[in-house]
Amino acid sequence: MKVEMLENNSSYMRFKLSGSDYSTANALRRMLINSVDCFAIDRVTFYENNSVMFDEYIAHRVGMVPIKTPKGHDEKDEVLFSLEAEGPKTVYSKDIESKDKEVKVANEDIPIIKLGVNQKIKLDGKAVIGRGMKSSKFQPCVATYKQIDDNNYDFYIESFGQMPPAEILKRAVSIINSELKEIAKEVKK
Repeated sequence: MKVEMLENNSSYMRFKLSGSDYSTANALRRMLINSVDCFAIDRVTFYENNSVMFDEYIAHRVGMVPIKTPKGHDEKDEVLFSLEAEGPKTVYSKDIESKDKEVKVANEDIPIIKLGVNQKIKLDGKAVIGRGMKSSKFQPCVATYKQIDDNNYDFYIESFGQMPPAEILKRAVSIINSELKEIAKEVKK
């Protein structure tokens, strides 16, 4: 197999994968979407909400906000977030405050809710590490490919902001390698 980088920046990348078959290309795409660990706010506790939206709707909106996921974290790590706002105003993702300087909101301009006069929300959220196969809030990217001809594919990866697309690709390839080693161990038994 051969990889030729066509474009690579902090939000998306394009590369050509040559000498691969359809099943390998599809396995890579699925690993990019479903198997790379990243943070998402998974549990939300409300202390106040007199807005027109019910708690579950706001919790879902907060949970879908991409959270930066630096290297060195694992499934046991939890990061606390808080949000307190009073209307009239539009509450954005930038209003969600993290207790960790590195693990924070990836995009500050995502609208959460519009509060009217005297409407308030106050909540805490707990971000945990998860994978896209559990919930779409843990997906780090959109990954697609197009078959050019036999054994040649154009890949496109667009990050949601948790990490750069090159890092997502590295982590996905590392997961594939690790799982193949486990299969090889089992076959030897």
